[in-house]
Amino acid sequence: MATKIWTADDVINKVAEYMNDDHVKQVKKAYEFAKIAHRDQKRQSGEPYITHPIQVAGILADLHMDPETVSAGFLHDVVEDTGAELSDIRELFGDDVALIVDGVTKLSKIKYKSSQERLAENHRKLLLAMCKDIRVMIVKLADRLHNMRTLKSLRPDKRRRIAKETLEIYAPIADRLGIGTIKWELEDISLRYLNPQQYYRIVHLMNSRRDQRVDYIQKAIKEVRSAIADLDIQSEIYGRPKHIYSVYRKMVEKHKQFSQIYDLLAIRVIVQSIKDCYAVLGAIHSKWKPMPGRFKDYIAMPKANMYQSLHTTVIGPEGKPLEVQIRTEEMHWVAEFGIAAHWAYKEGIRSEVKASQDNNKLNWFKQIIELQEDTDDAADFMDSVKGELFGDHVYVFTPKGDVYELPKGAGPLDMAYMIHTEVGNHTTGARVNGKIVPLDHQVKNGDIVDIITSTSSAGPSRDWLPLVHTRRARNKIKQYFRKEDRAKNIEDGRGLITRKLREEGFDSHAVMTPAKLETTATNMHYQHADDLLAAIGFGDVQPTGVVNRLTEDVRAQQKRERQDQAEKEVLEGHQTITENSETSKKKAKKSSNGIVIEGVDNLLVRLSHCCTPVPGDQIVGYITKGRGVSIHRVDCPNIVKAEENGERLIEVSWANDPAERTTYEASLSVQGYNRAGLLTNVLTAVNNVTKTVSSVNGQVDHNKMATISLLVGVRNLEQLERLINAIKNVRDVYLVERKFR
Repeated sequence: MATKIWTADDVINKVAEYMNDDHVKQVKKAYEFAKIAHRDQKRQSGEPYITHPIQVAGILADLHMDPETVSAGFLHDVVEDTGAELSDIRELFGDDVALIVDGVTKLSKIKYKSSQERLAENHRKLLLAMCKDIRVMIVKLADRLHNMRTLKSLRPDKRRRIAKETLEIYAPIADRLGIGTIKWELEDISLRYLNPQQYYRIVHLMNSRRDQRVDYIQKAIKEVRSAIADLDIQSEIYGRPKHIYSVYRKMVEKHKQFSQIYDLLAIRVIVQSIKDCYAVLGAIHSKWKPMPGRFKDYIAMPKANMYQSLHTTVIGPEGKPLEVQIRTEEMHWVAEFGIAAHWAYKEGIRSEVKASQDNNKLNWFKQIIELQEDTDDAADFMDSVKGELFGDHVYVFTPKGDVYELPKGAGPLDMAYMIHTEVGNHTTGARVNGKIVPLDHQVKNGDIVDIITSTSSAGPSRDWLPLVHTRRARNKIKQYFRKEDRAKNIEDGRGLITRKLREEGFDSHAVMTPAKLETTATNMHYQHADDLLAAIGFGDVQPTGVVNRLTEDVRAQQKRERQDQAEKEVLEGHQTITENSETSKKKAKKSSNGIVIEGVDNLLVRLSHCCTPVPGDQIVGYITKGRGVSIHRVDCPNIVKAEENGERLIEVSWANDPAERTTYEASLSVQGYNRAGLLTNVLTAVNNVTKTVSSVNGQVDHNKMATISLLVGVRNLEQLERLINAIKNVRDVYLVERKFR
């Protein structure tokens, strides 16, 4: 189904369907503000930037979100990308909108040691802001969804990085919030960029027998209607489409072929009440034999994201496995929109009440806060979130029937510390299903776990640390011993920092001033310098990261000095560089490659083989040692790396008049389904645009996906784009892109 492209009028008309006039005016006002703030900006695709906030607001309006959330959708980038201040948003649109916008805004003004550190800090800030107001994450998911839909305009390495981040962070969050409509689309688009061969193979296989599956589903629906006819209940029955990523995961995790995925064939039954759900289940099991181990009752035992439904797989018509999902209308709404269904606009219901109700249903917010309190390191925090909140889980019971959700691999100690810190500290043993088990025993779904405690217990043992699986339990044990050894830990931490500074050639006395230590501690979310030093001494914080923060200004000064020296050496080595513009024009030299380097003469110029630039590409020069100037595309990974390392780059341009050489080499990668005649069709398309082909290589993987590598000659970027479009029009070609070698 085609993705809806929203206009501003579409969004306003949509919110007018369910908001009152005052709230519609607020949303309009937010759009007008965003339109003015982004008026001179463009996206990388070349579109006006305002198209992005409009699409985000449209996604939120489609979820029937409240006025503050839709307004924040329009405004979510104005603080980060324009001159607008958060105080402006608060004054014009209120505290709620300002809180959401601030939560979504990245930490773009803070300098970090690496892009990974910055990314982890952004994720941590977002998750903690979400705990204050869930609407922060709903806006961010809408923002990420539109960015994923338009990912094609970015360079390949950035596409893969963003797709990987989406699959690891944002799709699991959408799943935890129960917003299935966003989760599935994020996963499918991510797979398309991370593993295009498998993505298009599954698409091809799903489409190849689509008519047969549709006929089968229609037949199954008729038989279900017949089976429940005597129940005299209202129902809606339809086929359920299977999402590409879920098929891929089952094929990989369960080592199955496409033909072995049972729930490609599935139907959904929507009824009026829970009683009707079980009545329909009984009728279906009377009609067809259920497959053992394939029944799940998520009504009696809802998922953590509030999802409720009955799932059963039966041997259906023609003896084929058929999955059936049975749920009420309310359950279906929650399954599709999750927490957004609870936030959907209802006149007169205040956000504070709703937020409180939703936070009670999603107690994993509390776990996020606890993980944040237990570690100061952003990367460590995100590893914990991904492992403990977004990984596989098991559900266990206390003897009183209370249910606890634990990450897969957890044991009795993990459960004890989840119940309460004092329960964990005074644990002496555990029973699982009535039998005494060791403390490193791994609990399973449905286990009844009885924690044995004693008030006379001496407290936790250091030997417990390798036995626990969750970070919460591990950190509670560490906290117990950290309090006992605080003075020694502070002294040890100071010694570790001092030694590390000396190893890296810094004066420890000049760097470790009380003021710098306090500032660093605050930046790393500690109240005092002694708290930070104690954490280092205990082993919670690595001294390398602290040293990097303490020496940030010194290293920045050293980097500036190195750059100044490098520029001086270049200038001294090429005396023809001049600040006089007229002289510069006279000295501008065109190489045989058609490259002009303003103000520099007598330099060897060569086109790099790693990114194969052609006239029309944006280019930059890299001054090499002894080999002149190497010309690269500005998006070449080698140039990106050179910029990050502060290496010497020089401005270059293509000559206005044609160069002596008539063609430039360009490297292409073509991916498609390996049918008979594919290579011939591709080469015919190439031959229709250019007669110069330097090399052709091809390989086919075990999934029958072909990758064809081409080295072709073109005159300029315009001809290259015509060539790419011609290849894309070849049947069964899924992806054509320029390669970096």
